[in-house]
Amino acid sequence: MIKFDFTSMSNFNADLLNRKEEVYNKFDEAYMTGWTKRIDDSLIDDFIATANEVKKHSSVLVVIGIGGSFLGSYCVEKALAPYFVDNSFKVIYAGTGLSSAYMSELLDYLKGVDFSINVISKSGTTMEPTIAYTLIKELMEKKYSGEDLTKRIIMTTDPVKGTLRQEVNEVGYKSFVIPDDIGGRYSIMTAAHLFPLAFNIDLKAFVEGYYEGAKYQEDAFKYAVARKSLFDQGKVVENYVVYEERLSYFSEWLKQLFGESEGKEGVGILPTSTVHTRDLHSLGQFVQEGNKILFETFIKIENSSKVKFRNYDLNEINNIVLDSVRVAHKKGDVSSLMITLPEVSEKYLGQVMYFFMLAAAYSGFLFDIDPFNQPGVEVYKKEVRENIVI
Repeated sequence: MIKFDFTSMSNFNADLLNRKEEVYNKFDEAYMTGWTKRIDDSLIDDFIATANEVKKHSSVLVVIGIGGSFLGSYCVEKALAPYFVDNSFKVIYAGTGLSSAYMSELLDYLKGVDFSINVISKSGTTMEPTIAYTLIKELMEKKYSGEDLTKRIIMTTDPVKGTLRQEVNEVGYKSFVIPDDIGGRYSIMTAAHLFPLAFNIDLKAFVEGYYEGAKYQEDAFKYAVARKSLFDQGKVVENYVVYEERLSYFSEWLKQLFGESEGKEGVGILPTSTVHTRDLHSLGQFVQEGNKILFETFIKIENSSKVKFRNYDLNEINNIVLDSVRVAHKKGDVSSLMITLPEVSEKYLGQVMYFFMLAAAYSGFLFDIDPFNQPGVEVYKKEVRENIVI
């Protein structure tokens, strides 16, 4: 069972708590909530079966996507992967940026391995994935041909329109669909993430855990109220704090989820993140005694690997430090919230992701904005399109 510690409840804005029915009604009436609907079991079986087929002829899958099309699966895989033992099928990512060094080294690497690709884009026109797909496909056409090439390209895109759907219809690539009622940052329970995850995790356990997260609806609303209450008190930055390095990309997923959901119309909380205890030795001074613009949300893990140090278990030391830091920061006028997972597993990652997605939606409604759009993202894209023709 996930535990929630919102000890600043006494400081909550009562008016916000009284908006629960209003917020729930707005959520129920919203169109972009397809991620709350149960995904068909046959789709899960299809993801697993397709992954098994890919493994027969490839040792690597290159996932090409950006933002909501990659952060979900990437953060889950990183959270569950061993630190040093690599016995898994290799899933790597491209199209997440425009680094020429990364692309050059990736292309050189792919020359020496058998690989397949999964291109993820609803429109098929996003610049970074388009560039990555074009360059990697040029390499594939030199290595493979005919049916051998076709079976190595898998598309995840719009069900009826867009350049990738057109290519699927013309060539006959295996394809998956991104539903119209699910936006990128809320798309963890779609093919965009579940297919890449099918290679290396217990996918069915993750899916089951995710839908179990619906039981935390009340906690998600309380968390949303806590955040908005702290914002109203001048705390405009939320620092997500993890004490396990493998959860660092989970924080990146949270930053997109809340940043895109809330950051519009001149409002919203700026999400940032730290990994402790490492960052206590670099940013801890600012948090303790610097500008009081932030509050913290700690993600605590109760049970981890057993390593004895004198009379302590090392994970016990880690959690004692976490609890001590919360006390110290409170003395420095830094409020904190805490979410405790029994362990890092498919089940609990699924549950907490559902919880955070509910909370992000509820937070948007408490800010009186639409949590499911992102109009500001189009501004920079328009500027880029005026200078680069892809």
